Amino acid sequence: MMTPTESQQVLYSIGAVERDTGLTKDTLRVWERRYGFPTPLRDLHGERVYSHEQVEKLRTLKRLLDRGHRPGRIIDRSLAELVELADAAPAQAAAGELAEPLHALIALVRQHRVAELRQELGQAVMRQGLAGFLTDTVGPLNRAIGDAWMRGQLEIFEEHLYTETMQSTLRGAIASIPQHGRPPRVLLTTFPNEQHHLGLLMAEAMCALEGATCVSLGTQTPIFDIVMAADSHRADIVALSFSAAYPAVQVADGLEELRTKVPARVAIWAGGTNAGLQRRAIEGVRVIGGLAAVGPAIADWQAATGVA
Repeated sequence: MMTPTESQQVLYSIGAVERDTGLTKDTLRVWERRYGFPTPLRDLHGERVYSHEQVEKLRTLKRLLDRGHRPGRIIDRSLAELVELADAAPAQAAAGELAEPLHALIALVRQHRVAELRQELGQAVMRQGLAGFLTDTVGPLNRAIGDAWMRGQLEIFEEHLYTETMQSTLRGAIASIPQHGRPPRVLLTTFPNEQHHLGLLMAEAMCALEGATCVSLGTQTPIFDIVMAADSHRADIVALSFSAAYPAVQVADGLEELRTKVPARVAIWAGGTNAGLQRRAIEGVRVIGGLAAVGPAIADWQAATGVA
């Protein structure tokens, strides 16, 4: 239970921490048991609550996970050490190395100029084409926004503003792609507690550009419902997106369970930045190594099924 001094702190429920950091409740509980961090207090009802300092450290850990770091190797470090590690990481381009158009977009986010941000993103789609927009703008911009958020250069609400605006832009671009009802029919979603919205939309956009018929369930669909949806929509492929923060063990276990529950004729594809996708091969599951691999994967499916 909290002491009087602790009760005067700003404390966050586990649900609020999940929303603000992108780390699932299950991940927070597993880290607590396995690594001894975070160390939540308990409110008057016995529920977990977290201090502001712990939430800041969790936010930084999440961004480092997105870069490929493993939690067990960095979780014992102080917040200052984690921020230093993030600043020194060579994996991502420094802010000064970003193309000027990306600098301008980030500035619009910081200045809360939503209408102009939406307009600039829409114009970028028209200039670059959707495929070029995904690879040359959305990917680098997502990483830059994430880095700025981790370093305290963007507030949580500003990152949310960016995410919602980008989602709206991608949905509009996807809706403009002519749909001819041709195979493959791709069902897109994520597992429960996986909130990889932008990754899922990017995958849908690439599938649609390749002429596939896309049915998106959005995020966080239970496996039983994925199975029912695949049957109801006569899906040829079930495609799932996994972020780096999703528990790697649950990736493999969930994919194996799904593979046993959908007919063999239905292909299962998995993509994203989660390390669990590379740790061991899962029979009957194809790992898609980035957006550029979507086109070849669809071509392979068409060749194997005799559908052009």
